[in-house]
Amino acid sequence: YFFRFENITFWRTQAAADEQSDKEHGTGLIQAVIFEAADRNNIGGSAYGGQRSICCTPDLAKLEGCKQGEVIRIPSSTDSKWPMVLNIYFGGNDLSTSMDNAKVPIMKTGMYNLFFIACDPKLKGTTMSGKTVWKNPDGYLPGRMAPLKKFYVYMMIAYLLLSAIWFSQYVRFWKDILLLQHCITAVIGLGLFEMILWYFDYSNFNSTGMRPVVITTWVVTVGAIRKTLSRLLILSVSMGYGVVRPTLGGLTSKVLLLGATYFLASELLDITEYVGTINDISGRARLFLVLPDAFLDAFLILWIFTSLSKTLEQLQVKRISAKLDLYRKFSNALAVAVIASVAWITFEVYFKATDPFNERWQSAWIITAFWDILSFALLCVICYLWAPSQSSQRDMHTRKMSRTNLMMKKLNL
Repeated sequence: YFFRFENITFWRTQAAADEQSDKEHGTGLIQAVIFEAADRNNIGGSAYGGQRSICCTPDLAKLEGCKQGEVIRIPSSTDSKWPMVLNIYFGGNDLSTSMDNAKVPIMKTGMYNLFFIACDPKLKGTTMSGKTVWKNPDGYLPGRMAPLKKFYVYMMIAYLLLSAIWFSQYVRFWKDILLLQHCITAVIGLGLFEMILWYFDYSNFNSTGMRPVVITTWVVTVGAIRKTLSRLLILSVSMGYGVVRPTLGGLTSKVLLLGATYFLASELLDITEYVGTINDISGRARLFLVLPDAFLDAFLILWIFTSLSKTLEQLQVKRISAKLDLYRKFSNALAVAVIASVAWITFEVYFKATDPFNERWQSAWIITAFWDILSFALLCVICYLWAPSQSSQRDMHTRKMSRTNLMMKKLNL
């Protein structure tokens, strides 16, 4: 596989160009440094045990024999050609210089880094434009993302199996379907559609080297809708909707407002992260977008467990053992999901903190995949507990009749 430079151009400041004669050659040096993460210590050096320097200083020139004003390069023990350093010079008093559209073959699997370095302090303020194209043996997908393409195929199959089981029950008991079960159907359909879109997004990226903005925006939007609807579904179930109470009553507007807010926060975060250039967003900017999403998730979890506690209490008071058992199973599943989420977030923070150079890139895809697996597992639990049956609508009618009889008794009094 390889990577290549395309239309790379550097511009130095007018002041830096004016200091040079138009008849001179090589009046400013910029170096492209390519190295594998494992060989990062082969770039730079340290004089007398002091701070490490990438550029060759007068002291380092005496100690290590490097050329002052250039990047220090120590040949790798496995391949003397690496790390690779390419030189780009400004000519005379030119304001700009261009780099040849060179292709660099890579024969060893690993995480490779590319830096453009100017050791000359006169080149401070230099800007550049252009792009680099990186290709793996199987396509243009980055190594840390490539396994996700196959993962989404497996997720599509899993959603198809769940859909087949659910819809067979759905069609069988069509006349007894509750609104809650319509919502579950919508979440399953959105989940399947999202997995299909993710697969096509990664396939297109792998074959063309560019991420299609339209498809990526669609998949991000469908994903944000699915995540929002899933959370509102769990919240509604926790409130007893469809089992203990026929409607959410005065809470409907609050639930819908929370859903709209969560959708906007999730959509903005995912569009910024996935649409356009990959990982081209600063840590602070991403943190600014992650915080609202994390806050809303925390608020939802708190509301869900508060509502679930009240519903369990109501069922205990009414001594409805079958539904109480149902909700206990549901609360146990939610508790396991929350504990797994907290544990995984802790692992994710540890994983990223202990791998600053992305050397564990082959395992990085699991970080993303886990959340899809957890969401699917929780959806399966909900489908199992609230599967369509002949008794669904009968239970709802029984509750309505009980309330009607109670009102009639009050009126007689």
